[in-house]
Amino acid sequence: MKDATLPALRVDASLREELESLLENGETLSGFMEQAVRAGIEQRRNRQAFIARGLAAREQARRESDYHAAGTVLGELDDILDSTE
Repeated sequence: MKDATLPALRVDASLREELESLLENGETLSGFMEQAVRAGIEQRRNRQAFIARGLAAREQARRESDYHAAGTVLGELDDILDSTE
C-alpha cells in the first residue's frame, strides 16, 4: 500500500510530451517516474558499494604493502585483451 508521495516535479512541456510519446501500453507517467526513482536509488546504492569496496581494497593493500605498478597491471590487461582477439 502506497502511503507517501514525492514532491511534484515541474518540467518543460516538451519534456512531458516526449515522455508521454514513449510510454508503453498501460504505462502511466507516475508509474514511469516511480520506476525511474527506483532505478536511480539502485544505481546510487551500487555506486556507494563500489566505492566502499575500492576504499577497503586500498586499505588492505596499505596494511599488507601489496601494491602493483600501474604499467604492469595495464600490460597484463593488454595481454588479456590480445588473447581474446
